[in-house]
Order: sequence, then structure tokens, then C-alpha cells
Amino acid sequence: MPRDTLTGSRIRERRTILGLKQADLARQAGISASYLNLIEHNRRRIGGKLLLDIAQVLGVEPSMLTEGAEAALIATLREAASASRSSTAELDRADEFAGRFPGWARLLAEARGRVEMLERSVETLSDRLAHDPHLAETLHEMLSTVTAIRSAASILAEPGEIDPDWQRRFHRNIYEDSARLAQSSRALVSYLDSEGRGATESVTPLEEMTAVFAAAGYHFPALEAGQPPEEVAAGLGRDLSDSARALLRRALRRQAADAAALPLPVLLEAVAQLGADPLALARRFDSDPARMMRRLAALPADAPCGPVGLAICDASGALTFGKPLPDFPIPRFGADCPLWPLFPALSRPMAVLARRLRFAGRQGSVVQAYAVAQPAALPEPNRDPILEAHMMIAPAAAPAGGEPAEEVGVTCRICARLGCPARREPSLLGDARQQEF
Repeated sequence: MPRDTLTGSRIRERRTILGLKQADLARQAGISASYLNLIEHNRRRIGGKLLLDIAQVLGVEPSMLTEGAEAALIATLREAASASRSSTAELDRADEFAGRFPGWARLLAEARGRVEMLERSVETLSDRLAHDPHLAETLHEMLSTVTAIRSAASILAEPGEIDPDWQRRFHRNIYEDSARLAQSSRALVSYLDSEGRGATESVTPLEEMTAVFAAAGYHFPALEAGQPPEEVAAGLGRDLSDSARALLRRALRRQAADAAALPLPVLLEAVAQLGADPLALARRFDSDPARMMRRLAALPADAPCGPVGLAICDASGALTFGKPLPDFPIPRFGADCPLWPLFPALSRPMAVLARRLRFAGRQGSVVQAYAVAQPAALPEPNRDPILEAHMMIAPAAAPAGGEPAEEVGVTCRICARLGCPARREPSLLGDARQQEF
């Protein structure tokens, strides 16, 4: 139902909220109750002075009666219905619902936003619990200590006499294990508390290095200007561990080499013409696709191609670099979705895989992904090449032929896709009984 034909419904809802009788509103507006009844049931159009008079009696702007809820609110309602696999909502009547019940419509829209926020929190916490090495190591140590204390206590609780020397040993073991347990508990609470306050503590050198890139927006003007990467790394890596500084130097050396091979002004001019197409740009500059993907991901935020994400993995499939997008998060600790074209590319060296992707169970935008695996070093006689795979991601334009997007996930633990043959474990967001392995 078009939005401009719902004016009568909005008048009726507003009148009901105010507790006005139909006859009272009709009298104050200078029309008959029967004519107002036709208006409220959308059988007569209304405009001009009559609309202004009724709006004044109801205490609202005329636009609130003619335009109703904003388009964004209606779009949110449709997204909420589409996101539910079992939804039976009438999508073609979302405008009518928002017009007749604006309060409920806003409530549902707010609930939808909260669900999305909670899903992101679940993703972050699940990813952390599953893959944070410091957390896993600390919990393992605490469980081992609790088990040792319980074993010693069970021996002391057994009936019968225990040799005084052994008794002292068990008491000492329990005391030492309890002290170690208390220390581990305090350290864990301190660690989690610092993370809760938004601390930037990283638990691996790779995370430390990635945090530097994220803070810089993945773009380093000093490198574009020709400053040596070692000098840039020295300035940015003062607070990093030795291992993280080594990773940072290596990453910045690669980015500096990319910038020297593909100067920023020339590249931006080409991007304005060709967009974020790594193959077309690689042909324009006679460059390899992987370098072009890295270069696009290192462009400034105001580049004409818009945001570009990047994921790089080594031959084992472990992530070595990740630049996420709002519609394409990349797990902090790895264990990514095996359906990403990043991983099949490893079995097809030098072949560029192009895929349209969308996360299962979400209403996020479709992204265009390009993936390629190339040798990470110069070839050597009688040795297989060491491969490295790149996957570039960017917002996808609507395809002319209606090409569907492939559903992928972030990790199996928080993926809502059903019947996935690549699933490793049941998802926290779905019914485990419906998930295939």
C-alpha cells in the first residue's frame, strides 16, 4: 500500500492515542463524522486546509500524517523480517504497519539494532574464548591446579592414619597449589578487566603489528613520500615487543616496495577510472594481482574506490594479515570460514578466483572478493614453491544478471548457515540439530 494512501490510518491512530472520539475530531475540524470515518479508513483522500485543520487538532505536523514513518524505519523493518529464516511477516505491508503503529515500529527497529549489536558481541567473545592463547593457557593452568588440590585433599580425607611426613607434604602441596591458583585468578581477572576497559594489550606479536596498521588506517603517508620503512617502523614500534617490531619492519618494507612500484597519484587516477578491480588495474600497470590487492587495501580512506579489505594467509592457511570491512569482519585469532575463496586459491596457484559473498544470517551488503595464491619467494631448483594467498574484498555493485551471492561465515562457531558441508562445529547462533557435519 503506497505511503500517501495511509494518511487516514495515521489520523485514526493519533486520534485514538489522544483519546478523542471520532465525532469530537470531526466537529473541531468542521466536517461530518461520516466523512471523517471515510477518511480514517483511507476511502477518501485528504489535503489542503482540511489536512492542516486536522493536524492542528491532533497536535502534529501535517507531514507526520501524510509521510508517516521515515523510509529508514520501514527499511529496517523489512531487513528484520528478511533476516529471519522462519519469518511469515507481510513485507509488502511494512509501510502500513509503520504508519498505523509508529511506536511499535520504532520498538522493533530498536530491537533489530540491539540484536545486531549482541550478535557482534557474541562473535567477538566466542572468537576470543576459542582462540585467545593467553586465556586458554591461563584457564588450563587453573583447571590443572584445581585438580591437583582436589587430589591431595581427597587423600587427606580418606579414613585411616597417614604418615606425618606424607601429611606435611600433602599440606604443603595444597598450600602451594592454592597460592598458585590465587595468583592465576588475580592475573586472569586483571587481564579481562583491562580488556573490558578497552585496553589495547595484544597477546601475540602478529596482533601487536596489526594494531599498529589499524591505528594508522592501514595507510602510511611517510612510506608514500619515500621515507625508509625502517625509520617508520622505529617510530611506530617503540612500545612493541621485539618479535612484533620485526613483523612490523617486514610488513612496512613490503608496503614501501608496493608504493614505489605503484605511485599513489598515478594509482588514484587509474582507480577513479577503473574502480577497485585488481585485475583491470594489474593489466593497466603490468603488475601482479597480489601486489595490486595490497596496494588497494593501503589507499587512504578518501580514495575514489571506497573501502577495501584484505586477508593474507600462508601456505598452512593461517592468517598473517587482515584488514576487515564493516560488512566483512575478519576473526582476530584465525579459524576463518573455509568457504572463503582465500583458501581454495591455495590449490590453484596463479588463478584469480572472483566471488560475490554475503554472510549467512545477516542483512549486510554483498561484497566482491578476489583471491589469488602466488609464490612468496623466488623459486629454487627441485623445491616446491612456498605459496601465499591474498583475498581482496570490496562492496559489490548490483549485478546486471542478478548473480546470487555465496553465503559464507566468519567462523563455524558463530555461523548461522545450515547444512554446510564445511562445518567444523555447531554454531552458537543456530539449532545444532539442524547443522550438518
